[in-house]
Amino acid sequence: MTAPAATPTHCPYCSLQCGMQISRTGRAGIEIGAWPEFPVNEGALCRKGWTAAGLWGSRERLTTPLVRDRVSGELRAVGWDDALDLVAERIVELQDAHGKDAVAVFGGGGLTNEKAYQLGKFARVALGTSQIDYNGRWCMSSAASAANQAFGIDRGLPFPLADVEHADVVVLVGSNLAETMPPAARHLDRLRERGGRLVVVDPRRTPTAERADLLLQPVPGTDLALALGVLHLLDARGAVDEAYVAERTTGFDDVRRAAAAWWPERVERTTGVATDELHALVALLTGAPRVMVLTARGAEQHAQGTATVLGWIDVALALGLPGRPYAGYGCLTGQGNGQGGREHGQKADQLPGYRMIDDPAARAHVAAVWGVAPDSLPGKGRSAYELLDSLGRDDGPKALLVHGSNIVVSAPNATRVTRRLEALDLLVVCDLVMSETAALADVVLPVTQWAEETGTLTNLEGRVILRRRAVSPPEGVRGDLDVIAGLAARLGCAAPFPTDPEEVFAELGRASAGGRADYAGISYDRIARENGVFWPCPAPDHPGTPRLFADSFATPDGRARFVVPEYAGPAEPPDPAYPLHLTTGRVLAQYQSGAQTRRIRALTDDGPFVELHPMLADRIGAVDGEPILVRTRRGELRAPARVVASIRPDTVFVPFHWVGANRLTNDALDPASRMPEFKVCAAEVLVPVPEPA
Repeated sequence: MTAPAATPTHCPYCSLQCGMQISRTGRAGIEIGAWPEFPVNEGALCRKGWTAAGLWGSRERLTTPLVRDRVSGELRAVGWDDALDLVAERIVELQDAHGKDAVAVFGGGGLTNEKAYQLGKFARVALGTSQIDYNGRWCMSSAASAANQAFGIDRGLPFPLADVEHADVVVLVGSNLAETMPPAARHLDRLRERGGRLVVVDPRRTPTAERADLLLQPVPGTDLALALGVLHLLDARGAVDEAYVAERTTGFDDVRRAAAAWWPERVERTTGVATDELHALVALLTGAPRVMVLTARGAEQHAQGTATVLGWIDVALALGLPGRPYAGYGCLTGQGNGQGGREHGQKADQLPGYRMIDDPAARAHVAAVWGVAPDSLPGKGRSAYELLDSLGRDDGPKALLVHGSNIVVSAPNATRVTRRLEALDLLVVCDLVMSETAALADVVLPVTQWAEETGTLTNLEGRVILRRRAVSPPEGVRGDLDVIAGLAARLGCAAPFPTDPEEVFAELGRASAGGRADYAGISYDRIARENGVFWPCPAPDHPGTPRLFADSFATPDGRARFVVPEYAGPAEPPDPAYPLHLTTGRVLAQYQSGAQTRRIRALTDDGPFVELHPMLADRIGAVDGEPILVRTRRGELRAPARVVASIRPDTVFVPFHWVGANRLTNDALDPASRMPEFKVCAAEVLVPVPEPA
């Protein structure tokens, strides 16, 4: 008997979008296998990828719409028509009473391009609301803001990921690649096998840092000061590529003057990085022609995240790296569709193709594709945290539709945000499981997961890939495109909202044509033939663009911009009441808010913990494995201590996959990207008084 054919598709988790194959086994099972031909991961998967089928057929899957009973307060099962009718009726009532912006939409960086595009169109055309944003604002928005300012375009990596292994030196700033996207770590190993050098900048000695030739452990929130110190020494040593700076950039003189104030001893006092370590880093940078500087969330999730990334971009430009083969600056995007999710309209300030919503030409182009008048499109709305903080207030939305986000776990200052969700007149959540956010909802709509639907995503390289449907969803479950179309029809919207993802993608291509993220030349057939297509790709006969900046930058004059970043430090420095730095991050077995991975039995789930240095543990009397209490000005968390020598003595670390971590984090926002300061705040740690038996 011939075995059923395997379906090539992609992992549901991080921005690598690793290729995998799915086969049916038995009557109800599915099996994940390698897809060696896909170039990004060459058949390798991390443990999350290998176990990604764990939710298929799970009893925890939602399979019927749920509506909260107004008398009992309990969620009860209803039919799809009843649920969608109720949502549409409440939307009309609230908008009639309070205006179009009374209804808001919150999307996710894991949604397919088709869903992200359709969600943005639904908000602007069917709802007429300006109030739409998404959780990607909390992921890579600072790097996006910086890249747009410096290069005129935001694509996480302006070169294929495999280029990393051909560099001479790679500097990872705030990235724990070995745990967050393990299949990518092989490029670091190959780099070192070739004789290349790896530098890691992180307050923790992570599994990635264990691979490093040089580890710098700065005080959390001081990465910008370190970058300015590097610029100072590059200039002092005469190592600036003056010809490149003159021919391909503008603004260096101002940056040179700013960096002059950051001599090594000042950098050491600010960052805790010793002067000899700073000199060692600069020696590596100046001793190799092919250098890559890659930033990730550790550098970006700050109230100065954009400035920090600009500081490291300035380093790359001073060395003449962007556009050089196997060199340059890049951002290691985090979420599965973190790149595509920010390109096609689910951000408050954007329209498809990475067009800006306040640009009259952009509005005219997209409105023509949608068949509406340009002046009917709303303007710029609130950013993600500002949107959530306005919910239920007199001047804020009274209803929120959530697609692909578990806000209760992932938002900063989460207790405050949860109160805003509870103040809503209507909360609608589309999810595949009863997440912490869905548990608060008035209406819960069960939607498909990755293997049950087809759609495109754009990985960290800017490679548009096709995630194919491999199995049928459970009876009673619908796709987000069906939900959007059903609501648009009930709201009387005349614009079409197709539910066939390939049809939606073709419309997305027309809407993005001529924009910075131009998908006009990409089709499902072409993606399948070529194992992905790099944008921009403006025409079917265009080869796509694996590498950017070889000849020019995407600025009006073709030159990159040096931007002066002014260091201010963390928004909330330690003080006598809260004397420590708290930082947050990921662990190997979990992903994002954990809504999926925490429900997969094959993945380790020990719950949250607090990582601290032995010196700190001795001072407060903490014992490894025993509970300790972390407090900030916003909340507290009780969790087991994990005593390790790999973290700074003045810093504690808490993973954010469980409820609790983000009750502690600071909601101070970056002025450009509106990124909250997840990565550092002031904290105290103590051994709690035992609870009574």
